[in-house]
Order: sequence, then C-alpha cells, then structure tokens
Amino acid sequence: MIGIAQGDLFETEDLTQAVEDFMLALLRTRRRPSAQELVNDLRNQVGLEAARLLPPLLRRLAERRKLTRADRDYCLLILQGNDLESALRNPPPELEARSTIDALIQESRLYRESGAFQEMINFMAGFRDYAPYNNLLVRLQNPSCSFYATARDWRIRFNRELVEDAKPMIILAPMHPVMLVYDLDQTVGPPLPEELETFAQFEGYFDQSWLQRLIENAGQHRIRVDFKPLSSTNAGFAMRESEAKGWKMRIAVHSQLAPPSQFGILCHEIAHVMLGHLGADVDRWWPGRAGLDKASMEIEAEAVAFIVTRRLELTGTSAAYVSRYLSHDQVPLGISIDLIAKTAAFVERMARGKIPEPKRRSEKEKQ
Repeated sequence: MIGIAQGDLFETEDLTQAVEDFMLALLRTRRRPSAQELVNDLRNQVGLEAARLLPPLLRRLAERRKLTRADRDYCLLILQGNDLESALRNPPPELEARSTIDALIQESRLYRESGAFQEMINFMAGFRDYAPYNNLLVRLQNPSCSFYATARDWRIRFNRELVEDAKPMIILAPMHPVMLVYDLDQTVGPPLPEELETFAQFEGYFDQSWLQRLIENAGQHRIRVDFKPLSSTNAGFAMRESEAKGWKMRIAVHSQLAPPSQFGILCHEIAHVMLGHLGADVDRWWPGRAGLDKASMEIEAEAVAFIVTRRLELTGTSAAYVSRYLSHDQVPLGISIDLIAKTAAFVERMARGKIPEPKRRSEKEKQ
C-alpha cells in the first residue's frame, strides 16, 4: 500500500479548505458564473491544482442544508452540467497562449463599465453571419474591429486580400477546434458593399414565423406562453409553474402589443428561464442561478433579447431599459457575458427553426 506523506496530506487539506472558502465567498456575493468562468476564477485565485477538488466540493455543498436552496441548486447544476467537464479538461490559463479562448473570457473584466458593456452587446448582435459567442471572442481580441471574415471569404466574397503579416483572430468553428478570421483593416481591396457597412441600422422588418417558432420551441421545453392584457407598465413576466400541470415555467406577454414587440418581450422572458434566473428544473435543461441580484438578471435577459432582435434586423429600447439597472455607470459583477452569448445563440435558434425536444431525466436519475 502506498502511503501519503504527512506534508502532502496537510497540503491537500489546506487546498481543500481554500477551495471551500472560495466557493462560500462566491455564493455570498450572489454571483452565478458559468462553469468556465468559475473554473477560471478558481485557478486564478486559489491555484492551478484547485480545480481538481471542485467536483467533490460542489457535491458536498449541494447537500449542505445550511445553504439556501438557490445556492444548493447552483452547485448541483454546475456539477451535473456538461460545461464543467469541458472547463476542467481545458489546460490551466497560465499554461495557455494569451490569445486562447479561456484567457479572452477572463479578460472580459474591462467590459464591466456600462459604455463598454453596451458596445460589446452591440457587437455581438451585429455580425449575423457569425454566432454571438464568436462575436464576443472577436470583440475581446480586437475592440476596434469593424468587420471580420475568413481569408477565403475576404477573397471570394469581397475581392480583398490579406495584408502582409496580417494578424488573425480566433473563433470557434463546427467540426474544427478553432477558425482564423481577420479584421477589415487586415485586408486591402475595394470598399465593402454599403449594405454591409450599415447592416446594424436595419429596423422594422418582422417575420411572423419567428414568434410562432419561439412559442413552439418554448413548449418543447415545457414553457407555457400566454398572451393576455397586462398593465401599461408590465409588458410580460415569467414564473415557475407546477410540474403537475405538465409545465415547468409560465410566461405571459401583453396581448395588446404589436407582434414585433411581443417577440422581443418573449425573447427577454425566455432568456430569464434559460439563464437560470427562476431556478433550476429537475431535468437540468437550464442552470440554477436564482440567487443572482435583480439588476444582473434584468441586464442579462435584456442583453440576450437585444442580441437576438438586432440579429433579426429589429430595433428596440434595450439600451434605455438596461440603463435603469446600472449603478454609477457600472455593470454588476454578477453578470455572465459567457452565458449571455450562449443563451442568445440558443434563443435565436429557437426563433429560426424547430429545436428537438430535450431529454427528460428518469425517476432514478432524479433521486
């Protein structure tokens, strides 16, 4: 039998306590970061080896009755979600090149000022040829980027060539780990078509099928959507629904609004659900982040709605709405830019086409 040296044992106990202290401090702040953000923060604040102790700790915290239900749900959903395994598998940030995706997300702190945050959300909404998460990655690498595409797209679609020593940016790509793209300033050739330079200024067009698909896909996720008269100051709301009725959540949207406005409100309310603001569900279809502060919840949900509607060429009043929840022009620390990008991409998919019904957990798995 191989023994454990006493010094190593004490070191492991100290590290375990440090990881627990980190998690308890995080829960007290009411932040609810994504799995990737959680692992990155843990490695940066406690140490590279700390991440390996996170799963067993989350399991213990999820069963600790002294914690609130929202705290336990958050720990359980992070533990059981697919993102944690991926985050733990990634090399620690200190061992990666600074241009890698984890490092880029880690450096997104500079967008905590409200002006920069709004610019980020605008950028993520703007490039409709690319997913919101990829737009986020590009913005973090090059805040001054005005337009980007792959070298092949620049050459074939726009008759432009890369300049000598052109500097690439990294995005994610289907069937590939990463893809290289280039800013407009890294190319030479004729000007871009006018419609591309003004694409973010389109407004007014609405396809009724977007609203219908969003309602149908919400139903696939056991989210009931009702349209009913509401007060002039209440465009819609989301709330938990009894599982006994066959639904997980219920959303109400003001029936007197025009269809484009109903669509925007529905995007906002579905974002609340998918971001975990109303708590976890038994099938783990969305995270448990009910402990997040109200300002963070509203800014996250409206950021998702803004990205989706802008990418579908609709304009709204998101900037004015978000401004009501900003304190001293600072974006709350509880906000997860990572989850905003991922949720916006999913809600957009819900509007554009049919989403397969997610799998439900068996009774044995729920125990």
